[in-house]
Amino acid sequence: MPDTARISRIRSGRRTDIRQQNERLILDAAEKVFAEAGFGGATMQLIADMAGLPKANLHYYFPTKEDLYRRVVQNIFEIWLDAASSFDDAAGPVEGIGAYVEAKMDISRRHPHGSKVWAAEVMHGAPVIQDYLETTLRDWTEGRMAVIQRWIDEGKMAPIDPRHLLYMLWATTQHYADFGHQIETLNAGHPLSDRQWREATESVKQIILRGIGAI
Repeated sequence: MPDTARISRIRSGRRTDIRQQNERLILDAAEKVFAEAGFGGATMQLIADMAGLPKANLHYYFPTKEDLYRRVVQNIFEIWLDAASSFDDAAGPVEGIGAYVEAKMDISRRHPHGSKVWAAEVMHGAPVIQDYLETTLRDWTEGRMAVIQRWIDEGKMAPIDPRHLLYMLWATTQHYADFGHQIETLNAGHPLSDRQWREATESVKQIILRGIGAI
């Protein structure tokens, strides 16, 4: 007698793998299309063509363009949230902010399109994700500000406004994604090499940490 339970588990696992692969294809394609065309200019057909999938598949996983757009924005934000976990157990700003800068620079290199989608949405007044800014982003920001203020109170860094430090961290690290074309132009028309990315990351980290009196 066949082990029907085992066969069912295998089939279920395969369906899950296929679903995850298709969602990843769709999200990667959607990041690029939304970054280049904006929410208004993007179409589900364009995204389907970029992903190499039938348009019906997109509607199966994401019923509307807004559903897909919100998922793209949520995805990049969750990646940024993971990067901020360096704050949680860090002994001080050298470890916490240093690791955060490294993580954010790496994200700008690996997910430039997602960063551009977020930037364009916010610059247009966040018509789709305003509720997200007022809840998830606000809570996250206040939590990181509290950690920075604790380091200030412990004498581990200069007494500066934590909010503006966060703004500077975001602006500096995300610049390498949002203005990647400008950076490539100033780099003789070439993307930054592995060595140049390491040098850029170390420079940003040192400038920030020295500027806040942490080193």
